[in-house]
Amino acid sequence: MAPRPERGTFRFDKYFLVMEELRASGAAITEHAPDPMPREWLEAVHCPDYVDEVFRAEVPRAKERRIGFPVTPAITARVRHTNGGTWLAAQLARRHGYAANSAAGSHHALHDTGAGYCVFNDLAVTANRLIAEGHAARVLIVDLDVHQGDGTASLTAGREDIFTLSLHAEKNFPVRKARSSLDVGLPDGLDDDGYMAALTRHLPQVLADFAPDFVLYQAGVDPHHDDKLGRLALTDTGLAMRDRFVIAEARRRNLPVASALGGGYGDDPRKVAARHAASMLTMADENRRYRGEQAWSITQPIT
Repeated sequence: MAPRPERGTFRFDKYFLVMEELRASGAAITEHAPDPMPREWLEAVHCPDYVDEVFRAEVPRAKERRIGFPVTPAITARVRHTNGGTWLAAQLARRHGYAANSAAGSHHALHDTGAGYCVFNDLAVTANRLIAEGHAARVLIVDLDVHQGDGTASLTAGREDIFTLSLHAEKNFPVRKARSSLDVGLPDGLDDDGYMAALTRHLPQVLADFAPDFVLYQAGVDPHHDDKLGRLALTDTGLAMRDRFVIAEARRRNLPVASALGGGYGDDPRKVAARHAASMLTMADENRRYRGEQAWSITQPIT
């Protein structure tokens, strides 16, 4: 487990609490430890000079401020494993229909810097690698974090084989939005019904028009009404409806889905962890409707 940085406000303790919640649920879960993401895979998406700064743990202070915590050698090891976790979840999803990474969802990381608690962009790196390895021809990234996935959008801009769909609070971070393939900015205080109306309007159409063969899902729980950094008003029921809909729409088209943890913030990390665990359990349960498997897989990077 990487020690907490001496500077910064990000709560790293939620990650091991998520695993505690999942294990306590009694669900049949198969845990997998990922390998660290190879340097050259990261350099295929991020600036090699920035990757080198992270690997040497010599990230300039200005970039560390954008990230929100110092990049120590322990953090370097951690982000390589969390990125590897999304890649491994994608491989497991190809076999089982659905798999989750219990960390990552680092959708704010940009070409030559990190930002918003994100160092490397696991979603963009995994999508690029799935296509490079011939595991997919067209990858859809569904980003339902309360914050726009600006890093993912910018890193994949102009690519016809990767589609980014982002539903986010329009007035939330980042102030300057990137351009996703499709952005759906939502008003402050939007409730379950309003959110599901937007999601059910756009996701099926994107799936039909883009015709992906793989789905990466940024399953942030920060649209919850109690989230410290959110501006939406979803309930526990609303988050569950959202997650079931995403999995159902993908799986009924026989598309594998790999999810990443994404955002979730609050003064009580146990409550936030419980929301993340409930999200993953809901998605696994929905996948069983199409797959019939009782067990499901989760990648557990070092935290």
